[in-house]
Amino acid sequence: MTTFVDRVELHVGAGNGGHGCASVHREKFKPLGGPDGGNGGRGGDVILVVDQSVTTLLDYHHKPHRSATNGKPGEGGNRSGKDGQDLILPVPDGTVIQDKAGNVLADLVGHGTSYVAAQGGRGGLGNAALASARRKAPGFALLGEPGDFQDIVLELKTVADVALVGYPSAGKSSLISVLSAAKPKIADYPFTTLVPNLGVVTAGSTVYTIADVPGLIPGASQGKGLGLEFLRHVERCSVLVHVLDTATLESERDPLSDLDIIEEELKQYGGLGDRPRLVVLNKIDVPDGKDLAEMVRPDLEARGYRVFEVSAVAHMGLKELSFAVAEMVAAARAARPKEEATRVVIRPKAVDDTGFTVTLEEDGLFRVRGEKPERWVRQTDFNNDEAVGYLADRLNRLGVEDALMKAGARGGDGVAIGPEDNAVVFDWEPSVTAGAEMLGRRGEDHRFEEPRPATQRRRDKQAERDEAAQEFEGFEPF
Repeated sequence: MTTFVDRVELHVGAGNGGHGCASVHREKFKPLGGPDGGNGGRGGDVILVVDQSVTTLLDYHHKPHRSATNGKPGEGGNRSGKDGQDLILPVPDGTVIQDKAGNVLADLVGHGTSYVAAQGGRGGLGNAALASARRKAPGFALLGEPGDFQDIVLELKTVADVALVGYPSAGKSSLISVLSAAKPKIADYPFTTLVPNLGVVTAGSTVYTIADVPGLIPGASQGKGLGLEFLRHVERCSVLVHVLDTATLESERDPLSDLDIIEEELKQYGGLGDRPRLVVLNKIDVPDGKDLAEMVRPDLEARGYRVFEVSAVAHMGLKELSFAVAEMVAAARAARPKEEATRVVIRPKAVDDTGFTVTLEEDGLFRVRGEKPERWVRQTDFNNDEAVGYLADRLNRLGVEDALMKAGARGGDGVAIGPEDNAVVFDWEPSVTAGAEMLGRRGEDHRFEEPRPATQRRRDKQAERDEAAQEFEGFEPF
């Protein structure tokens, strides 16, 4: 059964925002108590966070669909809906997030580093929040926005200082087991190591991590064997250590040809040419291995490599190797640019930036694109004439009608707001009149200008008393 997965496709969905509530306060002797509809709650986000205790993406391989909770709708009595709960997904250190096209969205390195993979929808406003001096009793509320949905690819690249590379059965797992406390699987057959193994090595005052990468073979950079699956784990390593087998039983192989083949695969994979390298001639405890190591060492040194003859089984030459690697790691760390504190740059928008665009398409349709118009359309209940009138007012104030006129739009032309796959299309008429205008000007409610029943009864009784008083004043006694 697979226990290590370093690449998965994840389908994440944020929570939808809750709808706002359209409600009127009801209380005895207060027939028009005013709007009291609460706002909808915000939908939960999906957030990826680096957790040092997580070392594999196996959990997401088995459960690739993850969703946050929705926000609750608002209620009467000015009660806002509950926000949706954010979904926190722990990922290993060194996880790269890509879209399906291969574009890198985030590179998560360091404990606690996070990335919002899907943004929750904002909740809709209730009619209490929409009330104003001109619109005293809105008969509508805004809908909650849908949360984002995204298909992403998670790819794990091991974070280590040193990578051991070489042919299968070259002794990489044995070497990391004696240099560190790591306990990888060790056997006398190829491809024993199926997953990268990490170990921590202490050499003097330098502490570094070392990774045992599964064996490479010719064609690994094109996906042959396990190469393409695990070459990505070499990318973050600052030092490469070639482990060459001096006691191989294959007659067509020797340390020099093995080195040339592995170097060619690293070159084909790309991006590793600047990494410092050293060569380890392993298995010198075998008599023929010791002789072969002495033969090839001058050729390797002539190529500019530092060469170390070791035996992981007999524990020969390990101390010198660990200190040499520590020296290279320390030099690589010193050469890195110092990390600077993140600077927050605020770039205000230009005064003349309308925030939307109007374009005329080939089929004669005018398309409006912009954050505000598209969000307002998503929040509008098109079954409510007053809500549609409110949307028309907002678009007019934003300048959409003026922009359509400048673009050449005429009454009856088709207008689409939003992207091609999810747009609202309507026949445009300047100064749109909605059903809410039957109450007066859009957004006004003349019910508040009419006297209330109790007040009207008092006025009627007062009029009767006034009329009786006038009749009494005109009465003449005998």
